[in-house]
Amino acid sequence: IHFYKRMNGARKLLQVSHVYKTGSRSLSEGRRWIMKRHFKGMPVLDDFELATEPLPILKENEILLKPEFWSVDPYARIYPISFGYKMPMTMLGSQVAQVLESKNAKFPAGSHVVAYTGWRDVAVVDPDAIYDTYGKGHSALPKVAPAFKLPEGVSRSLLLGTLGMPGNTAYFGLLELCNPKKGETVVVSGAAGAVGTLVGQIAKLKGCRVVGIAGGEEKCQHLVNELGFDAAVDYKKGNVKTAVRRAAPKGVDCYFDNVGGDISNGVIMNMNMYGRIAVCGAITGYNDTKPVLYPALQPIMVAFQLKMEGFLVWRWMHQGRWDEGLEQMTKWVEEGKVKNRETVIEGFENLPTAFIKMLEGKNTGKMIVKA
Repeated sequence: IHFYKRMNGARKLLQVSHVYKTGSRSLSEGRRWIMKRHFKGMPVLDDFELATEPLPILKENEILLKPEFWSVDPYARIYPISFGYKMPMTMLGSQVAQVLESKNAKFPAGSHVVAYTGWRDVAVVDPDAIYDTYGKGHSALPKVAPAFKLPEGVSRSLLLGTLGMPGNTAYFGLLELCNPKKGETVVVSGAAGAVGTLVGQIAKLKGCRVVGIAGGEEKCQHLVNELGFDAAVDYKKGNVKTAVRRAAPKGVDCYFDNVGGDISNGVIMNMNMYGRIAVCGAITGYNDTKPVLYPALQPIMVAFQLKMEGFLVWRWMHQGRWDEGLEQMTKWVEEGKVKNRETVIEGFENLPTAFIKMLEGKNTGKMIVKA
């Protein structure tokens, strides 16, 4: 029988823990953020609870991880309800962590990993185990894996952004599904986010005219002046359909959709014959509490012979092509052809705040939490 007590807002398990010596520090407890219930509307701080738990003695195959960076991503808002996760659960999220101690030859002490074991601080992990954050089937998140080798001087935070899942989302989603050709016009919504900023830059490398849709003058200026987009549309200023027509006078050949809703309807009304649409997300509707009706797309899809395909980036991992995307993105970063932008919040205790800010669109580029 285990007994629980409340301490400083955290749930603490009263049992003997192991003490790990790491340099001048001693570690005997780990923390994790728990998602208490399915979100209703925009997540709030009360939806989360911080649990403090003892660190067990390492068993065969296990490793002790100390995170350096955590990622907050839109998928963590919609996956639990969409794919049947059971509550309460460790909050979804990935991290870049150092292996402090190891009883697993594949993950030696001092090495680094990328783990989708959720919002955990120091933790003992079995890389082969199945955790409550992974999910099942085609949407299952990856197991713990050695960190992709980075060029000298590149921050490991990029393993959660440009040189990680968001980078591959942009790379494969744009090139495989939209297949942009030189001289075509590419529009990307959510253009100032972790994926959108990369989609636009890749499209420019392929010789396309690029229009980004974002919220606010500052983000739009960043897209054009710093990332090289040809035009930017501020969806907060009015009619997106008209604004896209002005920004893309020859029509839209490829649309990378991160947001759904009215914004996407406005873009699709500007598509050219045989246009291609890659549906990555629909973040504008993630926090809706009631169903929202939109105009039927079938008439324009038939009339303009459009192709629309939704995707989860994990399909390319299952196909054994994950490193293909990371290697190309790394090459572009080294050559200075792809720029990185991060919004960084410090402190494990601030993960829920960072997550909510990301959903509110208060980040430019990748939202990262630094240890």
